[in-house]
Amino acid sequence: MPVYKDKARNTWLATFSFYDNRGVRKSFKKRGFKTKREALEWEAEHRGQMTGSLEISFKTFVEDTYLDSMTVRLKPDTMAIKRAIIETHLMPYFGEMRIDRITSKDVFAWQNAMLLYRNPSTGKPYTPSYLKTMQNQLVAIFSFAVRFYGLKENPVRIAGSLGSSRQGEMKFWTLDQFRKFEMAAASEPMWACAFGILFWCGLREGEMLALTPADFNFEKKTVSITKTYYRLGKEDHVTSPKTIQSVRVVTMPDALSEKVEDFVGKSKLEPADRLFHVTKQQVQHAFHQLTDNAGLPKIRVHDLRHSHVSLLIQLGYPPLAIAKRVGHKAIDITYRYSHLYPTVQRDIANTLNDIFTGKKKE
Repeated sequence: MPVYKDKARNTWLATFSFYDNRGVRKSFKKRGFKTKREALEWEAEHRGQMTGSLEISFKTFVEDTYLDSMTVRLKPDTMAIKRAIIETHLMPYFGEMRIDRITSKDVFAWQNAMLLYRNPSTGKPYTPSYLKTMQNQLVAIFSFAVRFYGLKENPVRIAGSLGSSRQGEMKFWTLDQFRKFEMAAASEPMWACAFGILFWCGLREGEMLALTPADFNFEKKTVSITKTYYRLGKEDHVTSPKTIQSVRVVTMPDALSEKVEDFVGKSKLEPADRLFHVTKQQVQHAFHQLTDNAGLPKIRVHDLRHSHVSLLIQLGYPPLAIAKRVGHKAIDITYRYSHLYPTVQRDIANTLNDIFTGKKKE
């Protein structure tokens, strides 16, 4: 029997060994269990884990197998978000269930619980996009078990979808509104440059915060986007961008280029120093304060990027050109900003009508 009584400590000890897929014998041992049952449960769980069996709890599989595997593939900030969602929304419901016994009925019940949830402070439910995010995490865990550990089927896919990736009404400022914001920020050169780059170049907040003087070519009036910034815990991190499309060179308007060049010159930074040595939280605080000062409707910092795209759409630039500038795929621009192309359907109908009436040849 792999469980023994430690008479000296009056506790229980669990131990087991197995041969891995290379034929190497490995042994594991853990002391300090208060009861024999606890020791046996630990031994069964970890024997199953080490030998690839799914006769283990959802919690053990996720913590000791799935998350360990994902850590080497995902960036730390992405892993932090993944862990938070799993710990907050999945573990309380599925944690103690055996992963190979979780059914689509169990998942459906969890989905209903998420749909019925209301925030104790605000009384509001989870947004459709957040429900979709939680569902995606659960799908990923079971897909991993199917692909690599022989689970027969993914119960989440059988249970059906939850939430929606479509956001609510997209908020953005017009050019005139941003002009008012620029006036409010004019006395603060750093913020004028930072928010100017976000609006006039369509950068993501993390891309802007990762910029260094070396990224700018003021002769050509360009800025190279090659990295992104995030803060995890109390540490700053600069890593590769979000996607392959994110790596790009963006041409700045003359006035912005001159403003940034003046700021860089006065800052006396080294070429590799971050141009804006602040956190996202500080950016958001300054943005909301300047927004109030300008008397403008409240939007998010990220909505300056939406404002940039909407401006380019109004100016008549095609989705492909816009996508290259902001680091998206053209199809994403068409899908996400379709509501900003109000004349497209009318133009299509007019063209078809001309063909139908013979005014235009097919």
